[in-house]
Amino acid sequence: MVDAVPAQKVKLTDEARWSLLQIKAQEIRALQAFSLFRRHGIEPILIKGLAVARFYPPSRSRASVDMDIAVSKSDFASAYQICNSGAAAGLALDLHEELRHLDTLEWDDLFENSRLLDVDGDTIRVLRPEDHLRVLIVHWLTDGGGGKDRLWDVYYMIANRPVDFDWDRFLNSVSATRRRWLTCTIGLASRHLGLNLDDTPIKDEAADLPAWFIKAIDREWASDITLRPLHHCLNDPGMLLKQIRKRVPPNPIWATVDMEGSFDARTRVFYQIGSVIKRSFPSFRRILGILMQR
Repeated sequence: MVDAVPAQKVKLTDEARWSLLQIKAQEIRALQAFSLFRRHGIEPILIKGLAVARFYPPSRSRASVDMDIAVSKSDFASAYQICNSGAAAGLALDLHEELRHLDTLEWDDLFENSRLLDVDGDTIRVLRPEDHLRVLIVHWLTDGGGGKDRLWDVYYMIANRPVDFDWDRFLNSVSATRRRWLTCTIGLASRHLGLNLDDTPIKDEAADLPAWFIKAIDREWASDITLRPLHHCLNDPGMLLKQIRKRVPPNPIWATVDMEGSFDARTRVFYQIGSVIKRSFPSFRRILGILMQR
């Protein structure tokens, strides 16, 4: 173990101090959440947030507003009640029933391979790095690739991966279609953020990016409108119109992922049509429910 550097010799920038404070606040909330769930016999898994912030360098902050917690399908109803109880006030919990579309591995497999992360003598459960990176990438793609800052999650999880990172589990425990999603996103981190892939087995594969994918990302990053749920904009006609325009035509990235489509297909049109049909009814039902409550 490396000896600690004397406190008087440590020089931290304001940004580094802020980053450390952010991480400490996340740790405290995570420990409180896990303690709360465990008192009720539920063992959750933390995704995103602190689970990925630990891969960032001390000089760079990885802030998160809410805390994403995944639980088994059998525990979801009880966990939902806990999240809406007074005991969970202030924890800003975002509850997931397993991982749904974010990964195709069975929950039991993901849980069995999860890791306990030591935090001040206590523990929180996180996905193993290979599984977590897959989940992060699919989540980012589901948002249409709009969050350029969140691509740094992919960058740092690759750059600071453990020496025993299992590339076979990361790439080949899912379909060839999803593998392509993964390598394209990593390739994008290499193209735009300078991620070095020389010591990885996917250097050539990740460099082969579809032209439509690059164009869609460039267009999304040039937009100053962040995608928001339509039912959140009902009181702001101007914003509602902007959100509708942003959806027409649908973002080709999240449409492809939504339809479990191939990044190498000749066209996005059929995925976009299918995604619109798939999403229209749930969205209409939410909006109608809100309007009927007024």
